[in-house]
Amino acid sequence: MSKISETQLYAPVKTLFEDQGYEIKGEIGAADVVGVRGDDVVIVELKTGFSLTLLQQGVARQAVTDVVYVAVPRWKGRAGWRAFKGNMGLCKRLGLGVISVDLTKDAVPDAAQVHCDPVAFKPRKSKVRRAAVLREFNRRAGDPNKGGMARETIMTGYRQEAMRCAGFLAEQGPSKGADVAHAVEVPTATRMMADNHYGWFYRAARGIYALSDAGLAAIDADS
Repeated sequence: MSKISETQLYAPVKTLFEDQGYEIKGEIGAADVVGVRGDDVVIVELKTGFSLTLLQQGVARQAVTDVVYVAVPRWKGRAGWRAFKGNMGLCKRLGLGVISVDLTKDAVPDAAQVHCDPVAFKPRKSKVRRAAVLREFNRRAGDPNKGGMARETIMTGYRQEAMRCAGFLAEQGPSKGADVAHAVEVPTATRMMADNHYGWFYRAARGIYALSDAGLAAIDADS
């Protein structure tokens, strides 16, 4: 398969905006594509894929006009779509429009597709995500992790509480869930030991929990 060039994107993009009444010309100043329709000016930067350079160029063109698009070849497969969607989200935050060009189509008029137009970005805050972040922050005892660690090594507030329960059982032996909860100040201790997310606990009798071999190993590893 031959290597894609930026010039292959030009004709579909040119046709897209000409159909909207723009007069289009390529390579005007530093811009790949410039369109003029009365007092309206549109600029499109062409690249064979998303890159930091493309985003920097797009932002730089906003000094000329608010209507700036970036155009890239159409994605391939699910992984390609996920990457494209993530990059489109970033472009929205930068106030850039996004166009994809399907180079497999023989018909130029419908090869270019606008996925988002350049508008001022107003981020939508998620109350649920904010609450989750604050809940974990407040639950976490101290600062046991270094930023940038692999996710599987993170010491969460949940794991810290489970470790306190395991530590109590290691010292006191099989105990009632309520006693564990009170002693280690983990109100959800009974539910935590019943769920046994880490495999550290087992129910020795009705309402009584004990430490498994995996729990003992976890205590030894933490000490």
